[in-house]
Amino acid sequence: MARKKISTTIYITPEQAERLKLLNERTKVPVAEYIRQGIDLVLDQYRAALPGQLTLDDVGSKK
Repeated sequence: MARKKISTTIYITPEQAERLKLLNERTKVPVAEYIRQGIDLVLDQYRAALPGQLTLDDVGSKK
C-alpha cells in the first residue's frame, strides 16, 4: 500500500527540470519520485543535525 504524500511546491532551475524530464522519458519513473529520493539522500547526509536518538554508528563516527 502506498504511503500518504503531502503536496508541496519547490523551485528548480530550468536545467534541472530539463534533465529530470529527460530522465523520466528514458526510465518512466515519475519526476516526483526522483525528487523524493533526492530529499531522502539529503536527510540521510544531514541526519546528525536532526533531533532524535543517536545510533551506535552515529556515536562511533564522532571519534
